[in-house]
Amino acid sequence: MYDLIIIGGGPAGLTATIYALRKRLNVLLITKDLGGKTNYRLQCPDVDHHLVINGEEVVNRFVNEVEYLDFARVMDKTESVERVHDGFRVRTRTGKEHVGRAVIIATGANAQRLNVPGEKNFMMRGLCYSAVSYAPLFIDRETVVIGDGGLALRATAELAQIAKQVTLIAPTHGELDSPLGKRLLAVPNVTLMEGYRIEAVQGDEYARAIVVKKGTTVHEIRASAFFVELDLIPNSGLASDLVACDSKDCIKIDERNRTNVPGVFAAGDVTDAFAEQVLISVGEGAKAALAAYEYLLEQPVVELAGHGEKPY
Repeated sequence: MYDLIIIGGGPAGLTATIYALRKRLNVLLITKDLGGKTNYRLQCPDVDHHLVINGEEVVNRFVNEVEYLDFARVMDKTESVERVHDGFRVRTRTGKEHVGRAVIIATGANAQRLNVPGEKNFMMRGLCYSAVSYAPLFIDRETVVIGDGGLALRATAELAQIAKQVTLIAPTHGELDSPLGKRLLAVPNVTLMEGYRIEAVQGDEYARAIVVKKGTTVHEIRASAFFVELDLIPNSGLASDLVACDSKDCIKIDERNRTNVPGVFAAGDVTDAFAEQVLISVGEGAKAALAAYEYLLEQPVVELAGHGEKPY
């Protein structure tokens, strides 16, 4: 039995793993990859990437460290987490089972896709899913934001401060009547195209244009970058029967990354924590590991003589 099982090898899960190892816990990281969303970085022609502050360098150092610690990781996808009498059982896609006294869920979230022709070809090549991360790259350029919810409105506000032009493609009226929505409609360099649907993404090596349609009206909109800002889809299904989630299926946590189930912690984009940023996930992963460590210290001592395991 492990002291701690960490599910997910993105920024939060990697950080939690390193912190747990430094606390000398018997830890196992279960993940299908190392790095998570930092493995995907926006590529655009003629932009200065040094203008963006991100956690990629920090995460890469954790990746390099964990890569050499094969005893502490399993490259597999977790299918389910369930409570057992002395801890939690984690089942993976390959049929393996691992048991730990505590669990950290750091499975991240997926960006909602457009599912239109050309999207896969230009993903992260002019077509991006996080304006907050990359907005500083587009000073005095023309940009497009796709969405009608809070994420899209915040992305539009971010870009409007520095971009020459921001076109907001809102498939529905969404949250346009919110205070932020009304404020954006009065900004000179923001153009709203309400009721339009994305038909295709076009380009050469990079995305150069999108085709939008409303009724019989079709437009081709060219820009330097296109930001898809639809609701994120948290990867919480593996634990949805175990822990409490909010209306968007994000795992609910407190200030110490504890869920409603003692011994189960969560960190990163899969939770209801504020903002989906790499550096925030790194910090949340560290908090979750430290909280799990304290939880284990407070558990009754278990006699495990001859098994080589620590009495947490």
